[in-house]
Amino acid sequence: MSLLSLSRRRQFAALGAASVLAGLGATLATTGDSAVADSHPTTDLFDIETVTVPELQSLLTAKKIDAVDLAELYLERIEQINSKGPSINAVQIINPNWKREAKDTDQLRKKGVDLGPMMGVPVLIKDNIDLKGVPNTAGSLALADNFPVDDSPLVKQLRKAGAVILGKTKLSEFANFLTSGMPSGYSSLGGQVLNPYDTSQTPSGSSSGTGAGIAAAMGPVGIGTETSGSILSPSNANSLAGVKPTLGLVSRTGIIPISGAQDTAGPMGRHVADVAALLSAMTGVDPADPATASSASLVGHDFTKDLSTTALQGTRIGVLTNGAPTGDSLALWNGALATLQAEGATLVPITLSTAGPASTVLTYDFKADLNTYLQTRTQPNYVMKDITKVADYYRAHPKETQKFGATQLFASEAVDLAGARARRDADRAADLVASKDRIDAVMAANDLDTILFQSSASAGIGAKAGYPTVIVPAGYQASTRRPFGIGFLGKAYTEPALLGFAYDYEQASKLWAPPSEVNPASFRCVGIDEKAAPAYGCAP
Repeated sequence: MSLLSLSRRRQFAALGAASVLAGLGATLATTGDSAVADSHPTTDLFDIETVTVPELQSLLTAKKIDAVDLAELYLERIEQINSKGPSINAVQIINPNWKREAKDTDQLRKKGVDLGPMMGVPVLIKDNIDLKGVPNTAGSLALADNFPVDDSPLVKQLRKAGAVILGKTKLSEFANFLTSGMPSGYSSLGGQVLNPYDTSQTPSGSSSGTGAGIAAAMGPVGIGTETSGSILSPSNANSLAGVKPTLGLVSRTGIIPISGAQDTAGPMGRHVADVAALLSAMTGVDPADPATASSASLVGHDFTKDLSTTALQGTRIGVLTNGAPTGDSLALWNGALATLQAEGATLVPITLSTAGPASTVLTYDFKADLNTYLQTRTQPNYVMKDITKVADYYRAHPKETQKFGATQLFASEAVDLAGARARRDADRAADLVASKDRIDAVMAANDLDTILFQSSASAGIGAKAGYPTVIVPAGYQASTRRPFGIGFLGKAYTEPALLGFAYDYEQASKLWAPPSEVNPASFRCVGIDEKAAPAYGCAP
């Protein structure tokens, strides 16, 4: 029996026929000689493709739906389109404990407990984040049996906030640090993630599964991780809002690493209000992650309170004169600038080089930090205890693991940690000069509140600086309908201001649309009864 039918029966009993999830599944409306299918599970209460987290929270608070039934809606959506229909292939595994977590949240709500804006809301997390009882794989066959010893502190924070961990999303293998030339969204364990806005284009990486899965409404919000662009780039490619936080705002313990100098987890969602709600549930000082000590002022902060439709009034925004977009993107960029000015921002032309010197930091840290993870977060009898064990697996199974090679893995394995430490530290210092110092100087000289970037162009310089960026959808290219976004970069721990700017712009522009509207061909056959499929030209 499907989760759908179970959910439907429960809701009829609890809510009455007038307010149940009407038309769940394959609903057909006859039009002439043909039929039109619902492209997603529908409800009298909300549209799963467009609903915001605040709207879901209002429904949960009003007890018009409970957390169990809400989670089942998203599980039905995953069943419809993850490996069927457009086969987005974004979700790796469902959390076997999702129902218990949802029931616990429902019980607390019945007792009058309010855990905040994420209480009862399903969340998808990237498959490099420790979730006890579920393998943490980083998309690698070598780690397919890595059952972590405990939940990551991030997962514990989410549960503390009442969020329901629905499952884990696919990613570019080892967060896109396995090799060069590998397509974003590909892994030896999970295969290729597709972009729901254009399945011929990259979903971008490495948080490709989170990006594609949330864009396609397999969950209302999700968590990605970034070392250099892996939240911002898939958010841009999948028309999402995303926050690459200040390094230290979110604990990295229990996340398969690339580099402690740049790694961070962050929220991804279809709307700015969604990522603000999720970020509120992610903060916390972690003694095992010293970088979080500097975040104490924002621990427990409700970022949804920072959202305002007047946040841009009186702001000074730096706009790069170097590296302007071209073609369709230029028109969208100019439209975004006009909206920002209309909302009361002053645009200040600036020049900021985002290039930096060659650096050994990531290659060095991948070995050092992966070794630490494997030695502290895996089961005592787990065989993969260091990077050499992992690399040996790749060498022993080249056909299964090296479709695109494993050059970066092998390069990091070869690093002499003791002998190369001085060079690594010198390169890290140079990285900060080329990023943090440049940003600080430009912002101070021009009295800026933020610097605006097209798409994910702030990724490299922002990641090295450890500074936050909030990206927001800014329309679709006229000739291809491919997504385009803009990013607001700021100094450390300015997430409250950046989220306000992004929300003001989003509400003024109203440019976001779900993938079924932008790319209807891929969703035309979703939810169609198999007997009716031939009438639509759907694959048999």
